Amino acid sequence: MPESFLILAINPGSTSTKTAIYRDEEALDVSVISHVPEEFAQCSGLIDQKPIRMKSIIEILAQNNINMESLDAVVGRGGLVKPIKSGTYTVNDEMIRDLSTDFALTHASALGGIIAAEIGRAYNIPAFVVDPVVVDEMEPYARVSGIPEISRRSVFHALNTKAVARRCAADIGKKYNECRFVVAHMGGGISVGAHKYGMVVDVNDALYGEGPFSPERCGGLPVEQVVQMCFSGKYSKEEMIAFTVKKGGMRAYLGTNDLRTAEKNIAEGDEKSALIVDAMAYQVAREIGSMGAVLEFKIDAVILTGGLARSRRFTDQIKQRLESVSSVMVYPGEDEMTALALGALRVLRKEERAAVYV
Repeated sequence: MPESFLILAINPGSTSTKTAIYRDEEALDVSVISHVPEEFAQCSGLIDQKPIRMKSIIEILAQNNINMESLDAVVGRGGLVKPIKSGTYTVNDEMIRDLSTDFALTHASALGGIIAAEIGRAYNIPAFVVDPVVVDEMEPYARVSGIPEISRRSVFHALNTKAVARRCAADIGKKYNECRFVVAHMGGGISVGAHKYGMVVDVNDALYGEGPFSPERCGGLPVEQVVQMCFSGKYSKEEMIAFTVKKGGMRAYLGTNDLRTAEKNIAEGDEKSALIVDAMAYQVAREIGSMGAVLEFKIDAVILTGGLARSRRFTDQIKQRLESVSSVMVYPGEDEMTALALGALRVLRKEERAAVYV
């Protein structure tokens, strides 16, 4: 009988902690622990939330009659560390230091690797992270911005887009490193990447203001007008950054970041909602076209994924602009927990060597 592995996956969010227990590829339990504001009221920062989240994770394992000692590996969501190549990384002291910086701790994902490492040390099991958002495989041309002091960055939904690209490759009878895809992850933020033989050679900075606008992010903007806003005296630095990452895009126009709400309003005859939603789909299609050019339009498939891909109306708007160029395949939602577990499983099965963070 082939060896079997028990894996714990951890994915912290701002108000929740997702956990999953896998026996090889099979999910034994997937849980979302919702944290009420009172739980974190006495925490001065994210790092102070660690024992609260750890306690919740231990309770989930106990409910499933899983002893920590029986785990073969623990894997956490990667955070804002240094740019790295795609892969499954052992969480070492260098990574823990970088995950513990003020910059990394602006996002709850940092706690994924930190908690995984603590469990790993306590129970002498391997601790990993898989494809964090800072995966950087961009080609030199893609880094040039137009201002020497600014270099384009690779910050995107690497975990889900890599996992979905592997899934699509299998669906068309190929391996991921044999394919050329344009993958659009469409959620609160939107990232569109050119996947060339297993490498994301170009992608918009999905966190800090490139590419299409999204339910929460402003996307690329006319720079001169942005400069004028910055110096108008009407907005603080913090307010301008909020437009970039949380309060821009569809939310700024319609007062909601929920596409379902916007589509309900469209069904009731709201023309403004229709314009903004269709414009967002238009910008996604335009960004996919630009990434198609990166791949010389030699594309195995365009892939649409993320929460917005659940909307038939939204995906149809994109499809109608692209289907004459490439087949368009839709994988709604995201399955980051499976992607984390499979990344750890590839290493445990010796199909892939764990990368070393330096």
